[in-house]
Amino acid sequence: MHDAFAALRAGRPVSTAVWSSFWDELSANALAPGEPAALMGALLDPRAVDPLTLTNLVRSLRARRTGPVTAFPGAVNVVGTGGGIPTFNVSTAAAFTAAALGARIVKTGSRAHSSAYGSVDLLDRLGIGLTKSYGETAAALDRHGIAFAGYFVYPVELTVLARRILPLPMRTFGRVLNLLGPFLPVLPGTRQLTGLPGPELLPLARSLAAAVDDRDVWLCTNDIGADELIGFTENSIHRGDGTVLRLNPGDLGTAAGTVGDLAPVTEPGRVVEHFLDVVSGRAGEVATQTVALNAAALTIAAGQQTQWRPAVAAALAALRDGAVSELVGAVGAGSAGPVTAGGRGGRS
Repeated sequence: MHDAFAALRAGRPVSTAVWSSFWDELSANALAPGEPAALMGALLDPRAVDPLTLTNLVRSLRARRTGPVTAFPGAVNVVGTGGGIPTFNVSTAAAFTAAALGARIVKTGSRAHSSAYGSVDLLDRLGIGLTKSYGETAAALDRHGIAFAGYFVYPVELTVLARRILPLPMRTFGRVLNLLGPFLPVLPGTRQLTGLPGPELLPLARSLAAAVDDRDVWLCTNDIGADELIGFTENSIHRGDGTVLRLNPGDLGTAAGTVGDLAPVTEPGRVVEHFLDVVSGRAGEVATQTVALNAAALTIAAGQQTQWRPAVAAALAALRDGAVSELVGAVGAGSAGPVTAGGRGGRS
């Protein structure tokens, strides 16, 4: 039994050095059969694990990065931790919207672990590929103002782990992977906007964010348990400098709504159609305003805007005048995908 597993069973925090030893043995295939899966099982409920253990896990993986890394000054990422109420892929729509407004967006994401479609699943259906290197990411960013960073930004140990736990799928451990995932990529930029499904996760998320040394992480919570900013309820943004910004519908001028207005599409054949409606401002006022609010947060995080109402108004205009849907089409065309500007085609 590895020391990491022994410490977890005893309720002791696992140090960075012990985690590093675990990754060494995992990569060398020196662990006992079933031990990697058992260790992941011990992390299944992050709320029951010492926050220092998970923070040290993130630090240990980020420290193992080798090779050259490209920085993207001014770039902002938006990625949630999942696990909240089900919504359509707000963060991807917001990323396109902010890029259409001139912000530089390098977005990370994953396939679905706890929902029907993650951001990568959606991009697949849109025919938009992930970048495969820092150079390819820089080229996409220069061309379109937005890039979807591929798996190369994540620790290779996660791929090794997936092989070692077979036949169990990584999705089995979706809860902890969703929570840790936003803090693992090595992606030097300016800021990252990460939503949490509830304020009870803030102490742990703050600790994880402190392990990220290549960008400033802003953490978002709201009153309804969604891992993105919501226009019809109270939101809080916990910035890296320790300050907290409160946003409410009265200040933003956004409409009343319900979680049903943000429900994801469950029919595979309608995923692309619905997303193109969203980025064209045709998915309903609440959905459009929610995307605009998250895009506004990205433009503010990027330093392009300083006032919330004008930032939301600019995002709404970009959604309604076709600028965002045109960008989706241009990025899809650049990836040799089936999406055309303003079009409604795509794989389903």
